[in-house]
Amino acid sequence: MTSDQLPARAQQVAHALAAAGAAGRVRELADAARTAAAAAAALGCEVGAIANSLVFLSEDEPVLVLTSGRHRVDTAALAERWGRGELRRASPEQVREATGQAIGGVAPVGHPRRLPTVVDEALTEYPQVWAAAGTPHTVFPTTAAELLTLTGGLLLPVAA
Repeated sequence: MTSDQLPARAQQVAHALAAAGAAGRVRELADAARTAAAAAAALGCEVGAIANSLVFLSEDEPVLVLTSGRHRVDTAALAERWGRGELRRASPEQVREATGQAIGGVAPVGHPRRLPTVVDEALTEYPQVWAAAGTPHTVFPTTAAELLTLTGGLLLPVAA
């Protein structure tokens, strides 16, 4: 499948990946994978190798947390490690406004502007991770190191 055959949001992600020189290409899944468990099942990988893109607000600024699908973000601990104010989950509308993408398909890239980002250090345990590519039906392979480069993010533990 060529990038121009992808949904519009996934095309934006594919173009951002290509412009950054990323190795992986966006692929479309037969079924929606709105959760890490669904994505892992569809891809035949461990749930921990799914890089969830979660949007939080910190002092009313949207921030992106790329977390391993095997655990939840400890917002208080992460805010302290990151040196930011309280982190609270963004609403679906705030996520779409910040990223141009809907919950369940938020990619690490392809947003209207780069968001302050943390990449979960647990993702470094996997030689390949998968991230959403702008829709619940699209994903791309990458690595924790590449996610850091793509997002200009900071590597931190995000769980307790």
